[in-house]
This record gives sequence, structure tokens and C-alpha cells, in this order.
Amino acid sequence: MSKYFTRATGLLALLVIIWGVSWSIYKLALEYTPPILFAGTRSFFGGLLLALVLLPAWRKIRWRENWKAYMISALLNAVLFYGLQTAGLEYLPGGLFSVVVYFQPVLIGIFAWMWLGEKMTAFKIAGLLTGFLGILVISADSFSIIGIVMALLAALSWALGVIYVKKVGRQVDSMWMVALQFIIGGAVLLAGGSVVESWSDITWNLPYWAGLLFGATFGVPIAFVIYFFLMNKGEASKVAAFTFLVPLVAVLTGTVFLDEPVTVTLAIGLVLIILSIYLVNRRPRHAEALVPEKKTE
Repeated sequence: MSKYFTRATGLLALLVIIWGVSWSIYKLALEYTPPILFAGTRSFFGGLLLALVLLPAWRKIRWRENWKAYMISALLNAVLFYGLQTAGLEYLPGGLFSVVVYFQPVLIGIFAWMWLGEKMTAFKIAGLLTGFLGILVISADSFSIIGIVMALLAALSWALGVIYVKKVGRQVDSMWMVALQFIIGGAVLLAGGSVVESWSDITWNLPYWAGLLFGATFGVPIAFVIYFFLMNKGEASKVAAFTFLVPLVAVLTGTVFLDEPVTVTLAIGLVLIILSIYLVNRRPRHAEALVPEKKTE
């Protein structure tokens, strides 16, 4: 048991670092590439790289039985999440965008109650209201409303995608789910980007290649393999709670390396969102659930 927790803690720390620094890396790369093509390229090649590693176990794909699951997961976790995330970074600083996107753990807490049978407590309800207040505070600042909306939609699609993967986890191989969702989703994004954007607008310089290689290795396959591995080891909302550190890392790296501003409203909103994530995922030892546990089939 102690070995598992030690390994889980190390994996969570690595995940937080990868996702935390990724916002600044992608923000810098987006100065030299159209957003949809960039999202599609790193998603497709990230999924392809993982698929090459998994190739000896190709029989676990079971495409005929699981193709719908792969398609739905690709839509939620790749097409919508990565598409909205990458496009939205053009409207907001990376640190701020990450703060809004990481409202996702609050949504996971709600969806886990609705569809996975996890309990809804008074703390979760308080956390949801606190998180909503945090979003309002951030939105009141002089930032792009379009960017805020895109960040919220990215958080929603990611939360739905995580819950869906958790729900179908017993019928599909989790590693192939990660690989195929990004190959399929990346292909869709590349097709769409090729129609509405131009490949000639890409500047093939060091910042672009750094963002692409980081996304296709650490950002996509490694991070999501770690994430879904941990999600399958415990309650979805409990694991999601640890990701509240990501916006802190993102804001710090964005401020230090990209000179992104940290306003008073951003700081207040960040504190409120972190508090909401804590409340949603808090587990009182003796208190009973306010709302009874939902039963799943």
C-alpha cells in the first residue's frame, strides 16, 4: 500500500509540472502557428507515438466492439478540449486561461455524483458555488469574454471526457483509449484546420518545434496516460483534486517567463477556484452525505 501511494504521489507531482508549464510553452508556440493546426498536429503525433509503443498489444483494441467509445472520447478529450484550449489561448494569457480551465475538477465532482455514484456533500455544493463566484470575479476583469467562455467550454468537455473514460474503463483498454482518442481527434482537427487555416502560416522555428515536441511527448501521451491511470485507481473527484496546483504553476511560469500580468481580481479568482476545488473534493470523516449516493447500473 505504501509503495502505491509513493508512486501515486510521484506521478501526480510529475503531472502537475507537465500541465503547469505546458500553458506557457503552448502560448509561445502559438505566436508562430495557427491554433487548430497546432492542436491537431500535437494531438495526432502524440497519439501515434503512444500507439507505436502499444503496437505489440494491438489485439486489445477490439475496434468492432469499442469504436463508439473511441469516437466519443476523441470528440470530448481531443477535438473539443484541445481545439478550444489552443484557440482560447489566443484570447487570454496562459496562466489566466489555465485558472478557468481548472474549474474542471469541480465539474468532475458534480458529474461523478450524477453518473458514477459518488456522493454529493454539503462541501461539494459550497465548492460549486465558490467556484462559480471565482469565475465571475475573473470575468469582471478587463479580459476577453470570448476567452473566458472558451476556457469554460474546454473545462466542460474535459470533465465530460474524463467521466466518460472512467465509465467505460472496464470495457476498453485504457492505454489504447488514450492513443486512439488523440489519433482520431488529431486527424479531425488537422482536417478542420486545413480547411479554415493555412499550413504556410506556420513558422518552423525553435519555439514552434519546442511546443510541438513537448505536446507530442509529455503533453499528450505521457500526461494523459498518467492521468487516466490515476483516475482508474480511485474516485474521479478525489484524484482530480490534486490538479488544483496546475493553475498555480501556470500563473507562476507565465509571470516569470512571459511577463503575464497578475491582477488583484485574477489573484482573488484563483484563490476562490482553488478553495472550490478543495471543498468539492473534501472528504469529512464522520459527516454523512447531504444528497444520497446515486445508484448506477
